[in-house]
Amino acid sequence: MADTECAACRFIQGVEPVPGGTLLRTAQWVVQHSKGPLGLGTLAVMPVRHVVHVAGLTADESAELGPLLQRTSAALHATMNPEQVYVCLWSHADAVPGHLHFVVQPACRDDMAEHDAYGPVLQLAMSQANRVPSAAAVEEVCARLRAEFSDVPGGTTTGV
Repeated sequence: MADTECAACRFIQGVEPVPGGTLLRTAQWVVQHSKGPLGLGTLAVMPVRHVVHVAGLTADESAELGPLLQRTSAALHATMNPEQVYVCLWSHADAVPGHLHFVVQPACRDDMAEHDAYGPVLQLAMSQANRVPSAAAVEEVCARLRAEFSDVPGGTTTGV
């Protein structure tokens, strides 16, 4: 069930396009490039169903989550060669719980040096700088990421 007021639901349904399209869709989850300022290669892993709390995940959604986060992190390692891949939960919209999504972000030395920060402080600094990657750069990195996801069991890769 989708929430028509929810931006993530609109992204997942393809009602509102995101640069790079959907990288991977499983029975329970969708992986797309983040629209925000957390840098090139930052991905959002979202349940297909509108869910706002981890406690609200079904057994099937929960069973897919761990392997999917590992696979998404591995795809970023292979594609972006970061020092680390951050995986964190974000689910607030205007201080109200929103569509659950895990942010999977390549932590690259250049970003850490530019912002003189790492970890959550790096994410805060990047958010405050508010520099969103160009659509062309996102499309290019998503083409490479899509190839990394092409062998995920039960998943489909599309440009939509």
